[in-house]
Amino acid sequence: MPTWGFLTNHALVLLCIARDPGVRLRDIAASVGITERSAFGIVSDLAVAGYIVKEKGGRRNRYRVETQRPVPESAEGNIAIGDLLALLGGQDAGAAGTGPEPG
Repeated sequence: MPTWGFLTNHALVLLCIARDPGVRLRDIAASVGITERSAFGIVSDLAVAGYIVKEKGGRRNRYRVETQRPVPESAEGNIAIGDLLALLGGQDAGAAGTGPEPG
C-alpha cells in the first residue's frame, strides 16, 4: 500500500459526498479508509469552509456541494470545485452533488 496519494482525505470525502449526497459518515469513513471521527471532522471542515451545506432530513443528513466555490490551490482561484469533481468523478461539473441532472 502506498504511503502517499495524490488526493487529500478532504478531497476524497468531498468526492464521496458529490457521488452520493445522502452518504452516511460510516460509509465515507470506509470508502476513504479513515475513522468515523475523522470523517466527521473533515465534513465539518468542508461545511465551515463553505464547500458543502449540511441539510437535516429526519434522522439523516444530506449534503449539497457548493460547486461554484474555487479550488483553494488553483492558480488565480479560477478552477471551481465542481469542475474538479467532474474531472475526478466523471460527472457533469454543474451537477456534482446537487441532485438530479437537469432534463
